[in-house]
Amino acid sequence: MAVRTTIERATRSVMDALNPALNENDILDTLQAEHDDVQELLARLVDSSSGREQKQLVGKIKQALIPHTKAEERVVYDAVLALRGKEARIDGNEGYIEHSLADQTLKKLGQLKANTPEFAATAKVLKELVDHHVQEEERNIWLQVRQNFSTEQRQRMNRDFLSAKKRVKVA
Repeated sequence: MAVRTTIERATRSVMDALNPALNENDILDTLQAEHDDVQELLARLVDSSSGREQKQLVGKIKQALIPHTKAEERVVYDAVLALRGKEARIDGNEGYIEHSLADQTLKKLGQLKANTPEFAATAKVLKELVDHHVQEEERNIWLQVRQNFSTEQRQRMNRDFLSAKKRVKVA
């Protein structure tokens, strides 16, 4: 987990304890924590030289990434796509496309024999896809969310996101 996320979570915990009315997370806080977690798993995957560890990490990435992307599409991307403006529609559609590419790459990775050059190359491509996607999303989609949705709406989005994640079945 990134140091920044750890500090933010600790700060939030202290603030929640001092003011229980503020204990609802903003969707962007939840997404940030999940992005950091998946990126850490991907970095470990790319650096791993153990076939067994690689397969375990692919399973963890799948369990984290698939519910995240499906719920994010339903709750965040669809809300951004509903906004007026060409940029919002481009950003939302780009997010859907990048999620699809990551999903296809993750499926391929799950079918490959671990600890082979093809596995290593595919893991690297998945990490690069996710890193690129996260950078653009945190810059473009999140700007749309901050500019167009109130704190209360973002807290509602967070509740909806967490609920939607629970309904996603990972094969």
